[in-house]
Amino acid sequence: MQVILLERVAKLGQMGDVVDVKAGYARNFLLPQGKALTASSANVASFEAQKAQLEARNLETKKEAEEFAARIDGQQFIVIRSASDAGSLYGSVSTRDAAEAATAGGFSVDRKQVVLARPIKELGLHDVHITLHPEVDATIQLNVARSEEEAALQASGKSIQELAAEEEAAAEFEIAELFDDIGSAASDDDDAPIDDTPSEDEA
Repeated sequence: MQVILLERVAKLGQMGDVVDVKAGYARNFLLPQGKALTASSANVASFEAQKAQLEARNLETKKEAEEFAARIDGQQFIVIRSASDAGSLYGSVSTRDAAEAATAGGFSVDRKQVVLARPIKELGLHDVHITLHPEVDATIQLNVARSEEEAALQASGKSIQELAAEEEAAAEFEIAELFDDIGSAASDDDDAPIDDTPSEDEA
């Protein structure tokens, strides 16, 4: 099926290009979202007549997107989730979660703008791409943690695995200290002077 693009579409083409696409892709995505028109002679003529307006509108929305991208790019947002001690989430963080975290942080982001290569299933810092315009992207970071305190530690550069290792080392150190105390107390008993004075019974 041939369509004429009304805006740049990644991996397809630029505004005004006539491209071949699968009918389902056109009907379910390109046409309803206003990204393209069927490439009939009437639509091509209509596009040519409106091209200047469309290009001006595209430049305006692109400028707005670039201003928004400059503000949101590099921002970090905290997402609190339950997870195992190994750092695996009970569930996953989706595009909706990412959009809600950014919106709660003061940036209006729609889940359709969030691009996740795969759902996030582990604690830690995760880079997430936001498509603000066909020609403008930004990257945010999700700090997925079990608590605000854990998020703060992760933000400082420590991973959950490092934190767990530190806690384990601290616990082992405490146990070792305890055994040292017990050992030194026992040796104190061993070193106690032995009273060789005979008892009255022996005398």
